[in-house]
Amino acid sequence: MAKIESFRDLEVYRKAHQHAQTIFERSQRFPTEEKYALTDQIRRSSRAVTALLAEAWARREYRADFINKVNQSLGEAMETQSWLDHARSCGYLDEEEYTELDDA
Repeated sequence: MAKIESFRDLEVYRKAHQHAQTIFERSQRFPTEEKYALTDQIRRSSRAVTALLAEAWARREYRADFINKVNQSLGEAMETQSWLDHARSCGYLDEEEYTELDDA
């Protein structure tokens, strides 16, 4: 196992970063009228997952802070799933795209 020297070495960070990128790419097709509602929200929450994981890494020597940041990251991940539900319900994602993103 390689030594973890940075938050970028964490598998969870790498997967979350890729997930946020995929959401960004898919959300570029969302209608203009969703720009400030769904599009911005799903992009913000998916990106917040990685930002909070980076913060957790920085605070890893302070157990309570570390746990708090990881929990906040989980909350943002759940928020992202909620926005994915809305995107599917509105027909902006087909079932295959939704499943790919929801399972990530």
